[in-house]
Formats: sequence, C-alpha cells, structure tokens
Amino acid sequence: SFLFNFPLRKGNFMSKFRWLVVLALIASGVRIAHAADSPGVVGIWKLVSYEVERQANGQKEPVMGNNPTGYVTFTPEGRVFFVLTGEGRKPAKTDQERAEILSTLIAYTGMYRLEGDTWITKVDVAWNPDWVGTEQSRSFKVEGDRLQVLTPWRVMPNWADKGMTRSIVTFERSK
Repeated sequence: SFLFNFPLRKGNFMSKFRWLVVLALIASGVRIAHAADSPGVVGIWKLVSYEVERQANGQKEPVMGNNPTGYVTFTPEGRVFFVLTGEGRKPAKTDQERAEILSTLIAYTGMYRLEGDTWITKVDVAWNPDWVGTEQSRSFKVEGDRLQVLTPWRVMPNWADKGMTRSIVTFERSK
C-alpha cells in the first residue's frame, strides 16, 4: 500500500513505478483469468485411443493396441508433455526386444502455441532425436471432456513401413 500513497507528479520515480506495477498486475490477472475461464486444452488429458490411418488405402488400425496408455499435459505457461505407450508392453530382455519396444512409445515435450484449432509444439526433448528442434502441428477439437487430435500426413518413425499415415488420437480430461 505504500506504493499508492505517493502523489502522482511528473518525473516522480515512485509514480512511474506504481503504474508499472499496476499494469503488470492487470496483465498477469488477465492471463490467469483467461486460463481459468476457458478450459481449452490446458490441463491433464488421459489417452483413450490411438489409431493410424494409411494415406494409400484409408485403412485405419489401432497401432498402439486397443487399450494404449498415456497422458498429455498442457500447462498455462505454454509447455506440453506427451507420454504415450502401447498396450501390453513388457520389459525388454534382448537388444531386439529393446528396439521393438520403442515402436510402442511416443514421448516429447516443448513449448506450444495455439493458432485457431491447431497447436504447434517447438520440440526440445523427444524419444525420437529427429523431432528435436522441429515444430510439430496438430489439429484438435475439445468437446466437453474429450480432446480429439489429428496429425498431418507424415511418415511416423514408429511405423515407417506403413508409409504416409496420420494419427487420430482421443484423450479424456483427467479428473
């Protein structure tokens, strides 16, 4: 309160400082209110399903199994964390098994930004080193407690043998 007891005079340092503090509080309050008022993507989402569609023939398949596991977390500060795993993963005992188990894992994080119904992640850590430093874009739709995600067509490193594919991913808001 001592900041607001100084009279507003031209050139008064405290006066300028006071207005700077007021503007900072207003700006931070707007950001916090916006995140709280609009559920959007911010929060923790549990993986419900993961399908891949092949561009060549339109065939869809649950490449991560019928009951994959995982979460995505979008923070209000603009960071996203993905950890998705396939159904029925077992500890690997051989080099071959360790190589195969990577095809049932998707994990990355980075700063994200929203552009309409798309979010773009600037990846800074990933299970696949080729993704580090790239921007990954995803179309999304939030309906109630469901987050529907569609990737662009690409050759996914986990199942490159399937050619051009896109992922259709469904999450449910975690309670």
